[in-house]
Amino acid sequence: MKVLDLQCPHGHRFEGWFASDGDFESQLSRKLIECPICAATEVSRMPSAPRLNLSGATRARQDDAPAAREGKGSAAPAAPEHAREFEAMALRMLREVVGKAENVGDRFAEEARRIHYNEAPARSIRGVTTPEDARALVDEGIDVMALPSACVPKESLQ
Repeated sequence: MKVLDLQCPHGHRFEGWFASDGDFESQLSRKLIECPICAATEVSRMPSAPRLNLSGATRARQDDAPAAREGKGSAAPAAPEHAREFEAMALRMLREVVGKAENVGDRFAEEARRIHYNEAPARSIRGVTTPEDARALVDEGIDVMALPSACVPKESLQ
């Protein structure tokens, strides 16, 4: 299994796992690879050190771990892997939250107020509003969270 570092035109980096270089090229030409954040299919391969997922690889890393703790090895590679795991976890959580929220579009501020003042059923919503309206909601004690537009799907999540 080959693990490749990929990037979309919007700068989102992610990993792709492929059986071979040919498998990657085939899927890329058929636009089967898409960015997990913005769904762009214009994906490019980023320079990276070769990395293969082989059975027993985790065992070798576990055997090396005590030496790293004792100062005999380097623990530097763990930091980038930890960052990738954190990014993946954050993306999964964001997808879950956004996927369960009702899209109210440009009625966000109005609907958030209706929910806050018990004029509409309590539920998670998402939509768009101006920065001024968002500040006004916060001033009224209504919790809101801004998301980058690249995180909000154009259609329903899979």
